[in-house]
Amino acid sequence: MVIKRRTLQMIIIITLILGGLVGRLVQIQLTNTESFSKNKVNLIEESVTQRTQEMVIDQGRGRFVDRYNNALTHEYHPSLILFPFLKNGKWPIKEVAEIVDVSSKKIEEAVKDSKTPFVFEESGKPLKLNETQMSKINELRIPGVFAVYQQYELDSKLAEHLVGIIRENEELLNERYPEKTYLSRRTMMGITGLQATFDEFLLPEGEAKLLYHVSGDGSPLFGIDVKYSAPANPFYPVAVKTTLDLELQKLAETVIEEQNIIKGGIVLLDIKTNEILAMVSKPSINYKNPFGDNGAENQMLMPQFPGSVFKTVIAAAAIEKNVDLNTRIFDCDLNMYGDGPSQYENGNLTFKESFAKSCNYTFATIANELIKEDPTVIETYAKKLGLLGPVGWQGDVFRFQDFVQMPKEYPGKIWSDESDKSAAKAVAQTAIGQKDVRVSPLALANMMATIARGGEKRQVKSVSDVLYKNGTTLFSFPDNLLEGDIITPYTAMRLQELLRNVVTDGTGTRFQSLPYEVAGKSGTAETGKTLSNGTAGLVNKWFAGYFPVTNPKYALVVVDLDRESSAAVTNEVFYDIVEGIYQLNNDPPK
Repeated sequence: MVIKRRTLQMIIIITLILGGLVGRLVQIQLTNTESFSKNKVNLIEESVTQRTQEMVIDQGRGRFVDRYNNALTHEYHPSLILFPFLKNGKWPIKEVAEIVDVSSKKIEEAVKDSKTPFVFEESGKPLKLNETQMSKINELRIPGVFAVYQQYELDSKLAEHLVGIIRENEELLNERYPEKTYLSRRTMMGITGLQATFDEFLLPEGEAKLLYHVSGDGSPLFGIDVKYSAPANPFYPVAVKTTLDLELQKLAETVIEEQNIIKGGIVLLDIKTNEILAMVSKPSINYKNPFGDNGAENQMLMPQFPGSVFKTVIAAAAIEKNVDLNTRIFDCDLNMYGDGPSQYENGNLTFKESFAKSCNYTFATIANELIKEDPTVIETYAKKLGLLGPVGWQGDVFRFQDFVQMPKEYPGKIWSDESDKSAAKAVAQTAIGQKDVRVSPLALANMMATIARGGEKRQVKSVSDVLYKNGTTLFSFPDNLLEGDIITPYTAMRLQELLRNVVTDGTGTRFQSLPYEVAGKSGTAETGKTLSNGTAGLVNKWFAGYFPVTNPKYALVVVDLDRESSAAVTNEVFYDIVEGIYQLNNDPPK
């Protein structure tokens, strides 16, 4: 009786175990094949991966190009791809070697050491084929030997802050695109910059790859047939055509590196179109931990103390408000408050001389006179000059309403407390770009371009078009004006004269020797920060201007942020970039 009971218990236990195993198999094989366990593992995909070797030719994500369609992120060129099973048989290696002009021994050694499909390299770099070589290799129809267009990332990260970075992030992918279930969990997404802004345009429809099935030891499972897998849509992936000029961008980045700007950068605009030709921000991005040290922040889009460059706004207001600027003399031996000596003794100066020499007392005095008549005068003229921002392009793009090309561009500000407008010292500090004044380098470049154009305000473009794979246009971004009032042509002309006088007779005389005539304004803003040992105050050092004077083409802003004044290299950077642009424009093509 006891034996029967134990036997029955064993049968029940075994039945339950078998039932559990059967249930688990049903779950694995039938019901949860694409979302197994709490980790949502796709078992079908994983099983295929285990028995498949593949060579990804193109991840399928769209790319960025400059205004002349030169690659900024990645490019394509014909490459020789070899599969490891070639080592197990005879194949016409000498013919291939002759076509690609490489010794057969090098190819043989490369295949011998391979365990997965690979791009053949020479001297540590992928061997670039031409169209003729690619055709000849593919005409041989050798299993495991292919010549195809392969995607390559560029060695250098150009305009890294503006273009932005991409990353794999399955959780964010599901959150951002819950309806796009066809996307692989390995899909790269834009995290910062234009990569993030244009992410939905750039998403892949699938990878292009060569693949074959293998057994446990890596041998071909179903012979040596290799399959080519690629999305069928001939129009994708797209290319985002930026307004950048590759040569000017390289020039700017080289100069910034050579002059060792640690924090800061440059903005270069095309005055006619108000498009960004080059943009560099420092510090560089730490790709291992981009958000750990604020290196991912684009300093050119962030508000900074502008210093005396802001005096341009006070000058514009004074001109249009008909302040007596022609006969008055200002005692520029006084400090900005008029209650003590100035750091720099300049004697008695006219308004024009005060602008050239950057006399604080003159502009503090005029600002206080203006604000008594109109408490909103400073912000009014900052807006008229296209300074406060955001100034980047925005508008409707397909179903995207109020699409913003540079969403991380921060607006400027002038006042934190309205009561400061009735405090003479606060107004004085504001007039010289201190106190609570903050504007971005992009906005200052826009102000210079606005003055050079005679007062016309425009939105700043960083992208001109989105292009299909075949080069035709999917969307073009129109030229948009900035809303709001503008300065008069007469005011613009007077400001042009003042800015030119800075270079001929003021703080910018170093630039007189440049091959282009330059107009602009210098600025030094105290930041309230000191060196780690507390021995010196740190400043933002600026030069903002445009050139050539007679037919303005470029607006350039350079800023060296949080730097000891004596160590700042702003003028050196501005000088080198202007000279470099002249050489690029006048050297014969190579």
